[in-house]
Amino acid sequence: MFVPKGYDPPDPSWVIQLVKQYPLAILVTGQPGSCPVATHVPTILESGSLETGTILGHMNRQNPHWDAIQAGGPALVIYHGVHGYVSPSVYKTSPAAPTWDFTAVHVRGQLSVLPEHETLGVIKRTVLTFEASHGTAWEMAESLRYFDQLLPGVGAFRITVERVEAMFKLSQEQRADTRELVANWFEEDGWSDRKELAKLIRRTI
Repeated sequence: MFVPKGYDPPDPSWVIQLVKQYPLAILVTGQPGSCPVATHVPTILESGSLETGTILGHMNRQNPHWDAIQAGGPALVIYHGVHGYVSPSVYKTSPAAPTWDFTAVHVRGQLSVLPEHETLGVIKRTVLTFEASHGTAWEMAESLRYFDQLLPGVGAFRITVERVEAMFKLSQEQRADTRELVANWFEEDGWSDRKELAKLIRRTI
């Protein structure tokens, strides 16, 4: 990912926070001479830091992408955070040009498909992680038999992280007072993710 100067994350903690807050990632793999294949997959950080750790994920075995990753190999995982269009009218000056502020993390690593007997463990760990961060602390015990019925259709994988790239484009090219106008624009928009974008912009002013 091309990250222009000034758009690096202000703090490494912002990167891991984005990955945990927006764990539905895009898994991209490909073979030389063929078009890359992409699938949206839920992911969790298995161990270690994001830069040196491993990521777990799973997908539907009926997805042709599942067959394509059986041999393992290089993979790209894309996490997309909050984002929003900035109209030139926000700057209250002319000339001006529109732009799009956004936050994103790209993780590159080596993918390996997990044996079937490990799949349930990945599913259970994923449920526990998401119920704690995004859910209502739902207890899965009574549904484990149902999980067993679904399990044949699910495949799990692990990605050993080799490189992490992050871009937090938060109107850093503008003056502080102009960036405050942009933050106000997002805050007044009404969308919760844009309110979050406003908070991030103010944290960098």
